Amino acid sequence: MEKYFASIHGVKSTQVAYANGSTESPTYEEVFHHNSGHAETVKVTYDPTVLTLEFLLDLYYEAIDPVSHNRQGGDTGEQYRTGIYYVSKEDAPVIKNSIARLQGRYSKSIAIEVLPLRNFSAAEEYHQKYLNKNPGGYCHIGKAQFEKAAKTIINPVAYPAPGLAELRQKLTPEQYEVTQRNATEPPFENEFCQTFTPGI
Repeated sequence: MEKYFASIHGVKSTQVAYANGSTESPTYEEVFHHNSGHAETVKVTYDPTVLTLEFLLDLYYEAIDPVSHNRQGGDTGEQYRTGIYYVSKEDAPVIKNSIARLQGRYSKSIAIEVLPLRNFSAAEEYHQKYLNKNPGGYCHIGKAQFEKAAKTIINPVAYPAPGLAELRQKLTPEQYEVTQRNATEPPFENEFCQTFTPGI
């Protein structure tokens, strides 16, 4: 998840960590073998002028199984549960609304816990930038998902398509037929036919 988040345009930094367990500064051994209750997490710092929280969450959902309990990919256990742990109270309703929209796409209940962040602790250095240090290391996220995250710079949800009634008002009849009904305009009759200036 760390490398996935780091590849997203607008993310400034990432840090692998443990969060929302029963102790303040656990080690990997305590998390993995001694039931400290922590989740393996990634702290994501992003530029809100470039990347909205809603869009970041949508990309997050694409990299996980949101209905899986205590499991992601081949990893199982409480430390692999999915969660969103927030610092700012203002983020809570945004996250909850996002989860509600996500639930509409699934018949099973969403298994992502949403809680205030507590007992946050950075993971050991050998966990940081793990896939950069171990290019062949295990990762449940596929190559196509990484490529999509790296290429996606505009949130399509922020630009919903107008309804057909609105398009009929904005477009000429010919524009409507071409753009909405796959019609073809007659050759050599459009306004740009004799335009030879450089394009943009």
